[in-house]
Amino acid sequence: MMEKPTRVFDLLRYQLSLYPKTDAFACKVNGVWKTVSTAAAIEIADSLAWGLHLLGIRKGDRIANVAETNRPEWNYVDTAVMTIGAIHVPIYPNISADEFLFILGEAEARLIFVSSERLYELMTPLARSLPSLLGIYTYGDEEVLPNWSTLVKSGREGLKQNDRVLKTISHSIESQDIATLIYTSGTSGKPKGVLLSHANLMSNMLSCEKLFGLGPADRALSFLPLCHSYERTVINLLQYRGTSIYYAENLNKVGENLREVRPKIITTVPRLLEKIYEKFLLRGNELTGFRRSIFFWALDIAENFDPAKPGSLRPKLKRAVADLLVYKRLRQALGGRLRVIISGSAALQPRLARIFWAAGIPVYEGYGPTEAAPVISVNYPGKGNWKVGTVGPVIPNGEVKIASDGEILYRGPNVMVGYYGRQDLTAETIDKEGWLHTGDVGDFDGKFLKITDRKKEIFKTSGGKYIAPQQVENVMKESKFISQVMIVGENEKFPAALIVPSFESLRASLNGEAGSFDSDVVSNADLVSISAAYQVIQDEVSRLNERLARYAQVKKFRLLPQEWSVAGGELTPTMKLRRKDILRKYADEVKSIYDGTK
Repeated sequence: MMEKPTRVFDLLRYQLSLYPKTDAFACKVNGVWKTVSTAAAIEIADSLAWGLHLLGIRKGDRIANVAETNRPEWNYVDTAVMTIGAIHVPIYPNISADEFLFILGEAEARLIFVSSERLYELMTPLARSLPSLLGIYTYGDEEVLPNWSTLVKSGREGLKQNDRVLKTISHSIESQDIATLIYTSGTSGKPKGVLLSHANLMSNMLSCEKLFGLGPADRALSFLPLCHSYERTVINLLQYRGTSIYYAENLNKVGENLREVRPKIITTVPRLLEKIYEKFLLRGNELTGFRRSIFFWALDIAENFDPAKPGSLRPKLKRAVADLLVYKRLRQALGGRLRVIISGSAALQPRLARIFWAAGIPVYEGYGPTEAAPVISVNYPGKGNWKVGTVGPVIPNGEVKIASDGEILYRGPNVMVGYYGRQDLTAETIDKEGWLHTGDVGDFDGKFLKITDRKKEIFKTSGGKYIAPQQVENVMKESKFISQVMIVGENEKFPAALIVPSFESLRASLNGEAGSFDSDVVSNADLVSISAAYQVIQDEVSRLNERLARYAQVKKFRLLPQEWSVAGGELTPTMKLRRKDILRKYADEVKSIYDGTK
């Protein structure tokens, strides 16, 4: 058996030595699931690695990779680039041309791999401003464009005489060498390039490897962007444990793919869980009479379910009936075998977590920034290892302390090497004792870490009171009628909110209570202007305000007719709020709150 891997590109060979798979990776091609064995994936990656070497790529060169959907080609590039000591620079596909130019220019990218003709056409004019660039290759099916397969073919032929040379090169790569350069999307300002070594990535993965009980008999469905360190670390873990990785076709097909693949585990962000729940709720709203009443009775039980407390016989019986009539349908919609959902990147509503737990689908929330490769803490299965409303215990081999101002400081082997080309910023972020200053504010609930806000997002009202917006937002999002919310009020008399309602829940409420009013035929823009809709949200805000200190209570709000999205510019690729952009976009609505305009 091969020794434990110390570099990321060792993972597939480690898998081959323990449990060679026929479906190490899988994706849909022309409507049919196509699987790739462990041995085949290694052969392709080695061929590509030598093809890159023949092209002149050497240790330390930066290779960019932009993919619109997850697919095995991404893994081949990842493994091949690292095998020869080059540095993989994965980039989100939905950023602006200016952001692409900044990242590719600063990283001095030697090659760019793209997953589609659209991305190739987007990159081509940028090439004129990138003197270090040797070429752009697609890994799609476009025969008229430069294709990654030409590198694989030349490498495969060359390896017949140079296999030992490639092995010598790969053996020279050390665990402390840089493996990847990941640019954080950020909520404001220019992206920062995070340098992560093989040791950073592997130590983080190995700290989590026993937490979720995965093995070679299990399947995972992957749909979060692989350029995000969160999904990337999970993919490393799945390879290490021999779990088959199936890639979803796209975000719109996740539901369909879940039912086809029937995975044991998925990783997600809270917004996608909200979307799953909203679709489930939509089906409930289509019911009538007794069936509709049963559906919402079951949801009411789920919203108040505490998975940590077994409860008495009567609540157990109620939940058993609700499971038989309602919850099992949610499980079936997600494939029927799902036993682990890992949620990260943003705060998860405890209400939403309780609903999934009640349906027999545990959701384990975790936390960590890219600078920590990225996991700092995570809930995981087993008594005493998880708590709803927290981001779990600190991982093995890591330590957390809370600074005097509430900032979370972390120290461990997964802390980044530094920011690319920014020694000044690195020194600000990692102190002389090795503590990573995360910029997040939190505290401990026993052994469980809780995140309360971003340090830089806390603001002061004109009355001198500090407001932690994320803390207030998390409370407001406990309402099933509030889908997205941002707290405003810096230097103003009181905090207020911009609210995107859960349109389906709001329509269901109005249809049930407003007599002849039929909200189903009303547009979202008209819906948020109806006084009855405003009153539903006002009642919810008033109820939830009781859980907040008086100075932090939301005094006024505006309802918005359009969901915030990455495409709309309100969210980062990891689904965090772009607060400055939202404030700029809705400046008139915010102004109307404080000048009294209706």
